[in-house]
Amino acid sequence: MSIPETARQVLVCQNRSCRRHGAAAVLTAFQKSPIKDVRVISSGCLGQCGNGPMVLVMPEQVWYSRVHPDEVPVVVERHLKNGHPVQAMLYPKYPLDQH
Repeated sequence: MSIPETARQVLVCQNRSCRRHGAAAVLTAFQKSPIKDVRVISSGCLGQCGNGPMVLVMPEQVWYSRVHPDEVPVVVERHLKNGHPVQAMLYPKYPLDQH
């Protein structure tokens, strides 16, 4: 099954700093919640060390910081399924003006 180029992607940093803070479990939690046309990707460093685990939703460029595995279902339900980023979890450096 191929994923359309227009599909969204969820990048979950797996670099050292994020992994020390549980990024592997965050990646697993996203992988256990598959969503049509959303691809979950293990990524290298997203350049925000010290704020991880970092999650980046593309192409919207929505950044989540300090994500815990138990928060993943909220991101999946609210953001990925219903299009409403979870404000309380957003990385403060990248606020969404339109939400």
